[in-house]
Amino acid sequence: MKTKVLIVDDSALIRSVLKEIINRQPDMEVVGVAPDPLVARDLIKQTNPDVLTLDVEMPKMDGLDFLEKLMRLRPMPVVMVSTLTERGSEITMRALELGAVDFVTKPKISIQNGMMEYAERIAEKVRTASHARIRRLAPPSAQASETSPLPQIRNPLTSSEKLIIIGASTGGTEAIKEFLMQMPVDCPGILITQHMPEGFTTSFAKRLDTLCKISVAEAAGDERILPGHAYIAPGHSHLQLARSGANYVTKLDQGEPVNRHRPSVDVLFRSAAAHAGKNAVGVILTGMGKDGAQGMLEMHHAGAVNFAQDESTCVVFGMPREAIAVGATDVVAPLQELPRRVLEHLASDSSRAVRV
Repeated sequence: MKTKVLIVDDSALIRSVLKEIINRQPDMEVVGVAPDPLVARDLIKQTNPDVLTLDVEMPKMDGLDFLEKLMRLRPMPVVMVSTLTERGSEITMRALELGAVDFVTKPKISIQNGMMEYAERIAEKVRTASHARIRRLAPPSAQASETSPLPQIRNPLTSSEKLIIIGASTGGTEAIKEFLMQMPVDCPGILITQHMPEGFTTSFAKRLDTLCKISVAEAAGDERILPGHAYIAPGHSHLQLARSGANYVTKLDQGEPVNRHRPSVDVLFRSAAAHAGKNAVGVILTGMGKDGAQGMLEMHHAGAVNFAQDESTCVVFGMPREAIAVGATDVVAPLQELPRRVLEHLASDSSRAVRV
């Protein structure tokens, strides 16, 4: 059975191009197009789509307002169609918080040709969204009880030798947020690769920095990695761990994509295996595909203890599943338990015998 897709966009050209891209796929079909959320609301009732593509900025009703209502009343997989602007990226970050599975970006110039160049990526994101685990958005009163940071655990956590290395993709922005919000100010330095285009990683890092006790920034390259700080791979470069004398530092590399991604989780994990060994802890979170599995296996062989998000809390279980399948992980746990499990391991300097 084909995946039914409803397209919501105020641009007739974008609607036409998206429809053509999706209808060319053997496993999906467009069941309706809407110029605004009000028309979309009626079409959802009529066509019962499996996936919605939703423009960020639209007339009559803002895309975010519509998404928030949708995720409360009729949760379904949504892929945002965003602009490569600062405002567009900030709105997209908010859309992901509200429950959108993923987003694609509109080309800045030559929209029709540009969208066709992204056809494979668009189809892949819609396909992934159709299999995503969707949760109903909690009311504002329930959302107010945000997870508080874990108690500070001194001694080994202040050591500049310890590091936490995180990789994620689809659904990862919210998983990373939940993980980092529980980190105490004396946690080890954290390096993160999240599959995300250039420009969006800047907004992502700024958003996290306002929410977390620790400092969060987009990695600039050649900076010393400090406890209580998290460094996010910029969308244009691979992030790597390196050494400079006795210190760990970040390195950026604009080499070829790995596993079709730049930044790539495998690149980060392999550098952690090479330069941190048993002093690193690997964490692989929700995401589609296999990026990170082989790099995490190298970390495992180098003496690192690795953690994976479990299937029940993943939006997409692909990346953790692949890492588990190759024997790269030591602990598999729900997202809400991972921060504490990681900190407990670091505090006790536990051995590879850690299991669940």
